[in-house]
Amino acid sequence: MIDLRIRTADPADAEDVLAFWKEAAEGTSITDDVDGVTRLVRRDPQALILAESDGILVGSIIAGYDGWRCSLYRLAVLPSHRRRGIGTALLDAAERRFLAVGGRRGDAMVLEENERGRRAWAAAGYAREDHWRRWVKPFGPA
Repeated sequence: MIDLRIRTADPADAEDVLAFWKEAAEGTSITDDVDGVTRLVRRDPQALILAESDGILVGSIIAGYDGWRCSLYRLAVLPSHRRRGIGTALLDAAERRFLAVGGRRGDAMVLEENERGRRAWAAAGYAREDHWRRWVKPFGPA
């Protein structure tokens, strides 16, 4: 494990987070822009959790809680820093957040083709639920 600082993001982190996701995260989202990240952080200041090492952004997770569901997105670690416990530290921080607000179950969004991600979530004790499917509808221009 390396020396890590785990903290929540603030609106000023939006551009750095987006650049980090381009390098470290799998897939993209319709909300991958400064406005989307800023809106997330302003609406739920505890949701976007970041890991830094020596001042460098090396990991992220979104731990969204809407009062009903505990949703996990964007668990990502900088490729040069993987296999050092960063993902585990981020997931631990997210789970502590959920437990503090009375959360009962964490739901992780994992891309089907992200084999590395699927292995990581399984190793953390999460299980795939094949009887559910995500249905989406973008609002506005894509």
